[in-house]
Amino acid sequence: MKKLKIGDNVKVILGKDKGKVGTIKTIYHKKNTLIIEGINTKIKHVKPTRKEEAGKIITFDAPIDCSNVMVCDESGKTTRVGFTVQENKKLRISTKTKNLIS
Repeated sequence: MKKLKIGDNVKVILGKDKGKVGTIKTIYHKKNTLIIEGINTKIKHVKPTRKEEAGKIITFDAPIDCSNVMVCDESGKTTRVGFTVQENKKLRISTKTKNLIS
């Protein structure tokens, strides 16, 4: 079981967006990166494909490394993720408050 899941609230702890909070949209397990909504936005200039079209400027969220984020619990504080077994199910818990992480 992975410590990060899609939909988790995370806080960036390293990089240009340090201190920002967002939710996970996509996780790339092989590259160990993830895309967070509103974090690490990049601008891309696209040339027109036909003569009638105009060029475009596209903004998108670029991937960020998993080691640069920490999970936020319900109170909004960053915490490490631990695991516990209840009723033959492995559940994620906050190591600071010992509460379940949904």
